[in-house]
Amino acid sequence: MSKKSKFSLHPVSLKEKWALATALGVLFIVTLFSIVIIYRFNHLLLKQQQNQVADTISMVQRRVAPNNKLTTENIDQTLQFATSGKREARNNYDDSFARELAQNHTTLTIYNQQKQEVFRSKYDVHLGFKDATKLTFKRQTKKGQNFLVGRQALVNQKGVKIGYIQVTNSLAEYNRISRQMTTITTVLIVLAIILAAIVGYSLAAWLLRPINDIRDTVNEVKEHPDKNVRVPIIKSHDELATLGSLVNSMLDQMHRYMDQQQQFVEDVSHELRTPVAVIQGHMEMLLRWGKDDPKILDESLKASLQETKRMQSLVTEMLDLSRAEQIEINYSEEVTNVNEVVHQVYNDFKMIHPDFTIRLDDDTYSEVFVKIYRNHLEQVLIILLDNAVKYSETRNEIHISLSQTTSTVNIAVQDFGEGISAENLQKVFDRFYRVDKARSRDKGGNGLGLSIANRLVTAYHGKIAIESSLGYGSIFQIQLPEYKVHQVDEYNNY
Repeated sequence: MSKKSKFSLHPVSLKEKWALATALGVLFIVTLFSIVIIYRFNHLLLKQQQNQVADTISMVQRRVAPNNKLTTENIDQTLQFATSGKREARNNYDDSFARELAQNHTTLTIYNQQKQEVFRSKYDVHLGFKDATKLTFKRQTKKGQNFLVGRQALVNQKGVKIGYIQVTNSLAEYNRISRQMTTITTVLIVLAIILAAIVGYSLAAWLLRPINDIRDTVNEVKEHPDKNVRVPIIKSHDELATLGSLVNSMLDQMHRYMDQQQQFVEDVSHELRTPVAVIQGHMEMLLRWGKDDPKILDESLKASLQETKRMQSLVTEMLDLSRAEQIEINYSEEVTNVNEVVHQVYNDFKMIHPDFTIRLDDDTYSEVFVKIYRNHLEQVLIILLDNAVKYSETRNEIHISLSQTTSTVNIAVQDFGEGISAENLQKVFDRFYRVDKARSRDKGGNGLGLSIANRLVTAYHGKIAIESSLGYGSIFQIQLPEYKVHQVDEYNNY
């Protein structure tokens, strides 16, 4: 095993990519919203802690304001702290205010006007003194722990500053709730990612079922090209249903081309068998003894040359027919002025067949256009007029008419030749069909002209029909959908 194949990565399926993309999208969105929510929640918690500190400062201000002088004894008495003569014993308080300080993890410190500490409710936090006149808040860090400190000047009832109040909140409740919120959010994010990945994978597997059907159908066609299988179409009318329809259309087209190719090979092999056998017979005869007889040599060479020309004509017509069967691929957007083409072909045939009376009746009231390649329309008209000339024996007259309805353009070619019997009318458009094979071969026909004309007209969503009476001639009628060109300049841009 090569090193490349040994360490080759497992291909990632579309379902796995979809699940991963969904999980990443949910991770990004949920994380973004969680950050915003946690930030706003922490802000509200901090605001709540600030309000508690402000309430404490306001309470102390109201209780201490009657004192004109701040001392340890009168502060203890004013705040109703139980004292034992030792500062270390001040944690033993007996009123609701003192208990509230402890419950809120708050330290109260009071300074006199000389900025000397005269009271502190606890000794476990000491952040030092900083002057403050108005109520101010600041977050400080000591030994890796955050504290919220509120400071304000302490004034008596007369409005004279007698000291300072400093309240320090350890933010224990704030940190506890913030940690719980972060933990809950993290768990929810993880659960959301897992759920999104599972739902995304399941949804992708359900939505991509048509892709699996297309894959299975293509693989089956690849293994068995002759098998007529198609993608099962679901009635969802979405992009995957459209893709399935396109694949089926492509398979239909592929099978049609395969059938055409097979038919082409069979027709060519069938039609070439006779001229090849004729040429081979003449060559073998010349090799044995015919080359010594000038008359036999001349006849054999002429016969071989005639069969060679017929083979060349046959191959050309077969190629024309094969191209006609691929019109929808190469010429689907061509637009042609029908009046110009009909008049051009009419003038050409008048010039090359001066012994014929050719008449054109143009009943159109304006220029008409159809979606057809110009050369193909010319080819159809030439085939019909060639047949009209070829099979007109006693009355050399041809009528061409051009007319239009509200939605179609109609062209008719009428001859007054030998005509076609009723039993042969339905077969004239078949490949290699000749009404009188001997006479048709003498006239140089291979039986492909009308088949080519029929295929060309049909490929452009038109119709071709024939009316004929034996001994009185035939009328070929072509009907093509009219293409509305609103401005002449628009047509000239094609």
